Amino acid sequence: MKEVVFINKNIKQWQNLETMFAKPKKVKADDLADSFIKLTDDLAFAQTYYPKSETTQYLNSLALKAHMLIYKNKKEKRGRIVKFWKYEFPYLMYQYRYYLLYSLLIFFIAGLVGAFSAQQDTDFTRLILGDDYVNMTLENIKNGDPMAVYKRVNNMEMFLGITINNIKVSFWAFTLGVFVSLGSAWVLFSNGVMVGSFLFFMYDNEVLYNSVLAIFMHGTLELFAIVVAGAAGIILGNSILFPKTHSRLNSFQKGFKVGVKIMIGLAPFFIIAGLIEGFITRYTFVPDIFRIIFILTSVVGIVWYFFLYPRKIREKQLKFS
Repeated sequence: MKEVVFINKNIKQWQNLETMFAKPKKVKADDLADSFIKLTDDLAFAQTYYPKSETTQYLNSLALKAHMLIYKNKKEKRGRIVKFWKYEFPYLMYQYRYYLLYSLLIFFIAGLVGAFSAQQDTDFTRLILGDDYVNMTLENIKNGDPMAVYKRVNNMEMFLGITINNIKVSFWAFTLGVFVSLGSAWVLFSNGVMVGSFLFFMYDNEVLYNSVLAIFMHGTLELFAIVVAGAAGIILGNSILFPKTHSRLNSFQKGFKVGVKIMIGLAPFFIIAGLIEGFITRYTFVPDIFRIIFILTSVVGIVWYFFLYPRKIREKQLKFS
C-alpha cells in the first residue's frame, strides 16, 4: 500500500485521537482503549513499510500520548478507590451522623423489645427464630456446645452463605427506605427484635456468656453494618419526605446517590464479617481473653472509623477552608 493511500484511509481516526487528547476528561476508557489498539496496529504497519517516514514519527508520538493518558486514567482510578474509603465514605458518615444515630436507636430499642417479649412469653423466641433453630440450639446446649451451629458446614460455604445473606438484608434495609423510611425502620426493628430475643433465650438457658463471645466476634461488624444500611434507607426515605428547597425528584436522586455510596462503602465490612463468621467463630475452644480482645478491637475500630475519624476529617476541612 502506498503511503498516501495509507494516510488517506486512516487520517480521520488519527484526528479523532488528537481531539481526545485535547479534552482528556471527556474521554471514555473503552473508546480510548479501542483507539489505542487500532493506533498500535497502524504504527506497526508504518514501522514495517515506512520506517523513516514522518507518518511513522507522527503515529509514534500519538501512541506515546495515548499510552500516557491510559496510564494516567488507571492511576487516577486506583487513587479514587483509596480516596473513597479514606475520605469520602467517612465524611458521609459525618454528614449523616444523626441518621446513623436514629438507626442505632431503633435497633437498640428493638433489641430491648425482643428481650422483654422473650422474657414474658417463652414461645416468643420460637415465633421469631423458628422451631427448627430453637430445637437445634437446645440440643447443642444439651451436648455442651451451644455454638455448634457454626461448625455444621465447611468454612467457605458458611462464608459465602453468610455474606450473601447479610448483603441481602442490608439491601432491603436500604431499598425499603423508599417507603418514606418506614421500610428501613421495619427491617432494623425486626432484626433488633431477633437479636434481643435470641440473647434472652441464651441467657434463660444459662449460656449467654459463651454465646456473646462467639456471636459478637463477627456480629459486631455484621450488625453495625446492617444498622448503617438502615441509616442509608432512612436517608433515602427522608429525601422524599423532606425535599427542602429541591424538587422532590432531585431530592430523591440525591438521597439515592448518597445511599448507594454508603452501601458500596459497607461492602468490605460485610466481607470481613463473613470471613470471621466462616473461618474464626467456629473455634469456640479459643481462650476467652483472645475472643474478648477480638470483640473489643472491632468495637474500637467501629467507633474510630465511623465516629471519631469522620469528625477529624471535618475539622481538617474547616481548618483549610
